[in-house]
Amino acid sequence: MAPFNVGSSSKQAVVWLVFSVLAITASASNFYQDFDTTWGNGRAKVLNNGQLLTLSLDRDSGSGFQSKNEYLFGKFDMQIKLVPGNSAGTVTAYYLSSQGSTHDEIDFEFLGNLSGDPYIVHTNVYAQGKGDREQQFYLWFDPTKDFHTYTILWNPQHIVFYVDGTPIREFKNREGTGVPYPKNQPMRVYSSLWDAEDWATRGGLIKTDWTQAPFTASFKNFSSNACVWSSGSSSCSSRPSNNSWMSQELDGAGEERLRWVQKNYMVYNYCADLKRFPQGLPPECSFRGAP
Repeated sequence: MAPFNVGSSSKQAVVWLVFSVLAITASASNFYQDFDTTWGNGRAKVLNNGQLLTLSLDRDSGSGFQSKNEYLFGKFDMQIKLVPGNSAGTVTAYYLSSQGSTHDEIDFEFLGNLSGDPYIVHTNVYAQGKGDREQQFYLWFDPTKDFHTYTILWNPQHIVFYVDGTPIREFKNREGTGVPYPKNQPMRVYSSLWDAEDWATRGGLIKTDWTQAPFTASFKNFSSNACVWSSGSSSCSSRPSNNSWMSQELDGAGEERLRWVQKNYMVYNYCADLKRFPQGLPPECSFRGAP
């Protein structure tokens, strides 16, 4: 953004200043203001004046946090540095979810592994209480060495999972063909670090090595461009905002990157698991480029 010229009118100057303040406010993130630590008995820690949050896991407990706000559609970014070293048996989760037996949910789960072996990024989409839509990926970098940005785009047309701006999965709204889609239930942002040694690493064959505890994952720079849901109404219906994400689609370059990831890094796709669905694959799997 270029600053206003010295000769600009006072009205233009005021508009620019107000816009600058709003832009700064929109980009700022503070874990004290945006989230509540919800479990772990002190194992979730907010540091650096609210700019960093760490979750830890030991033999007694994991830990977690949730957003103060509920949202109905949005684009959500979180920078995460995953548990280093021998993280087998651990799961770091970053997801959106509503509550109840017919809840909606959009999941990133990072499945730990033995030192030197790759993490698996486990994704899933629940609609009206039904999930079973897993896709899993390796990453093209070591997610324990530095922070990387994990993004969920959720709008009425589709859900897209991004890693450092690269789309890895798209789940389209196919309600017209009878496939449920999350669109009516406000969701909070959640994250947790927990022990899942019974299934997380090689189907539970590799157990958690508690001599390596405590395990720690770190989070920073959360940002949301989203519709906040409060008292039965959406903030997007009551104020003008930059809602380009609400109609955001994958362009040609994005679709090409998505195909690249799915060709080279996908390690599981429920739409290819005929043994799991002997009575027939879920209906969304029949579409070209599904799901």
